[in-house]
This record gives sequence, C-alpha cells and structure tokens, in this order.
Amino acid sequence: MNILFVTSEAYPLIKTGGLADVSGALPKAVQALPQFSGSIRVLIPGYNAVFSKLQNAREVARLIVFGQHCNLVLGKMPDSDLEVIAIQNTFLYERNGGPYNDSLGHDWLDNPLRFAVLSRIASILAGTNSPLPDWKPDLVHCNDWQTGLAPAYMKLVDHSPAKSILSIHNIAFQGNFHPGWLHTLALPVNSFQINGLEYYGQISFLKAGVFYADKLSTVSPTYAKEIQTEAYGFGMQGLLKSRADDLVGILNGIDSNEWNPEKDTHLRKHYSSVKLDGKKTIKANLQKHLGLHVDADAPILGVVSRLTHQKGLDLLPGIMPELVKAGCQFAILGSGEKPLESAFNDMAQRFPSQVSMTNGYHEHLSHNIMAGADMFIMPSRFEPCGLNQLYGLAYGTPPIVTRTGGLADSVCDTNESSLKHHTATGFVLENVSELSLLVTIQRALSVWKDKPTWKNIQINGMKQDLSWGTRAVSYLALYNNTLGQHSEKLAQLMLV
Repeated sequence: MNILFVTSEAYPLIKTGGLADVSGALPKAVQALPQFSGSIRVLIPGYNAVFSKLQNAREVARLIVFGQHCNLVLGKMPDSDLEVIAIQNTFLYERNGGPYNDSLGHDWLDNPLRFAVLSRIASILAGTNSPLPDWKPDLVHCNDWQTGLAPAYMKLVDHSPAKSILSIHNIAFQGNFHPGWLHTLALPVNSFQINGLEYYGQISFLKAGVFYADKLSTVSPTYAKEIQTEAYGFGMQGLLKSRADDLVGILNGIDSNEWNPEKDTHLRKHYSSVKLDGKKTIKANLQKHLGLHVDADAPILGVVSRLTHQKGLDLLPGIMPELVKAGCQFAILGSGEKPLESAFNDMAQRFPSQVSMTNGYHEHLSHNIMAGADMFIMPSRFEPCGLNQLYGLAYGTPPIVTRTGGLADSVCDTNESSLKHHTATGFVLENVSELSLLVTIQRALSVWKDKPTWKNIQINGMKQDLSWGTRAVSYLALYNNTLGQHSEKLAQLMLV
C-alpha cells in the first residue's frame, strides 16, 4: 500500500495550526505500524521554510501545471525518515509571509491557483501518466480545503485508479472562490453544479472534496455527527448527511516525543504521573518569567489559543476580575481578533501581578504554560478535535472545556460518579456563557483545594494513551476499507 498524504502544512517543516501537527505525526505513526506494508510520502507546497528544513533534498521530476513550471523535490523530514515531496515554484510559494496570508494578514489573492496546483499535482501523481513511474500511490489522503480539488481532478480529469480520502479538520474553512476560476483551474464546466463543486454560486474546494472523495474522515467522533447538523455543518450538512456511511470520526492524538512532561526539552524540570513534584518547580519558574506573584497557593489558569469567537475566549475577560479577586492568576498566550487581544492586554495592565498576556505564539512558552498552569481554559463554541486539551491531560493540567466535538470525546467531567470510577479528567461546561464558564471554573477551584482528589484527576488524565499509535491503527483500517480490503463498517473505526 502506497499512500500520498497531501497537506498545506506539516510540522516541523511549517506550522500555523493543528493541521501541521497532524500532518507531521500521523503519516509517521502509520509508517511505524508493524502491520503496515508499503510507504507514505507527504506532498506539500515548497515554501521557503520547507526548503530550509528538508533533508537530503533532490529533484525527481519537472512538470507544467496551469502554465506554472513546477519541480518536484524529494527529501525527508528533519526529525524522521518520512519522505516528503515538495513542490518547487518560486512564484507561487517562495514568498514573505505565511502559507495563506501576506505579512499583513491578508489572504494571498491567488490562493485558488496556489492550492489548485497542489491538488492537481496530487492527482497527476496518482494517475496513469505520473512523472514518478517508480512510485505510485494506491490512495491519496487529502486534508482540508487546500487539497479538496484533488479528488475532483482524480475522478474528472485524470481518471485515476487510486482511491481518495478527504479529512475535514475544520469545516468552517471551505476555500470558496469566484466561479471565474473554473476555466483557469481546468475544471470541467459540468462540474459546476449542486452535484459537484458549486456552492452558493461559488467554487468550493472543500465541497469538491466532500462530493468526489471515496471516503471522508474528520478529527473526532462527535464532530463527525455535529457537522451533519445545521448548527455545525456550515451549509454542507445535507451533503455530509447523504454521505454518512462514508464518514468516520477518529480522534486526533499527540506527538508524545514533542509533548511529554517526562522528556520535554522546553522544561527545566521533568515530571510524570508517578512523580508530580517537578510541576511545582515549573509553576514557580513560570510565575517568575511572566512577572506574576510567586505563590504556590495561587492557582494559575492557562490559555494557549487563537483568540477568536470560535474558541469562546471572549467569555473570559468579563469574569476575570472576580477570579483575580478570588486569588487566581492567568497565563495567556495567543493572538487573533484585535478586540479580544486588547481586552486581555487591558487585564494584564490592570492586574500586572496576577495576569500575564503574551501576544503571538511561542513554542517554548506554550510548553511551559501547559506544564506550569494548574488548569487549562478552553471553552470553545465548536471544536473539531482540539489538541491543547490533550496536552493539558498529558501534562497534569486538567482542562476546562465545553461539551462539543473532540472536547466532548476527550475530557471526562469531574463528578461523584467519575471520581468513584477514576475516570474524571477535567471539567465540562454544559453551555457557552460567561456564567457557565465562571461556575465551572469555581467548581474546579473548589476541587483544586482538595489536593488528593486533584492529584487523582491529574493522574487519570496523564495515564491515558493519547499518542498517535492507536489512532494510526484506526487510520490504517480506514485505508484498508477505502481500498476494499476489509468489509467492516466505518462506524467500527470510530475512536471515542
């Protein structure tokens, strides 16, 4: 079985969010399975950051796509033997700014072309006229809207014998563009219809993938159900519901080499579920580093997030004064919506010894907040999977979350029953509101004061297998199912 894993970002080559973590870890985990026979290659645009980190790079093919001269460069990830095919095109990918936006945060105007090239090359590699005759994929695993046209090209243009899977990491991002791109991107005119890639008068890269891929997956079992509803489907719920038999939800894992308190290179002190003492030292160091009052008895509430409406963090500033008055401290790291950034900055200025706000993203600080905080705040309005709550579980920092998507699948609320059965791992809001968040945090603070009970909650979370290993087994089953090698229903692949 040869698999082409197509993505717009992959850690450690380039990262803007959780997609990169998945794209860097999942192919590596599948490749490491003893029951996997074959090879995996990751196909990614050749951004500057990619070529600066790619190992043993060599050109293996040249081709012209939509008038663009592209070189295919084969190399390896800097942290593993996972092979990568990077698309080299100076005009399309080697720019100052990010993968999707310029330095001012505006979308690149030619994003339709940039990611159609990625999708088209994936289809070409899976076709009968591939420029790499010594390696052909049996299956193309696409990820999010940036790769959504690949299944369409495979079926409509190249008539590829390979199968395709589209993984939806966040259905809110759909890649919808003016229909004038149809000709430029060499898409058949008859594909621009409701039974195709047309979406409310636009070309939708994501809908193309949802409609034409052989199988669909998403990043948690609950999210797989949610996106079939009007509340969470963002207009695609009808199509997704019609494809329910082809849709599976598999909860993401974490890279246990990068996120492991027993060996995290970002931490000055290591700890484990058996010996938690190191967490106290990290907490004190975090307080010093952030300018917070050093006090072991002051609970630190950590936030590492994009600051957006989706994440529900607009609920926090209004209740922070009351929590500060109760003795809480806040360690906040993130960027996003300017009003929300300003609200947290204002809180930091108002309570400098109890609130720290760091704008942007810093890998080192994110690890130390996760390890040094006492609890982690993540009240998302919707969350396909979420990774930070998994990091919180692994680091003995119980998450406070809403009951949605992957948060519902990964965090067990602390109550009399879950404490009795040793399954309590965090605290769950039943609805998204300031009052509900405040009450839930206060409930967590009450339990936090009971140190033996709190320690049990920490240990429950830390002892879980959150790695990609078990998830990789489910993806391999999905791959086999897509290729027709097994007959079990997709529902049996779902991990809760």
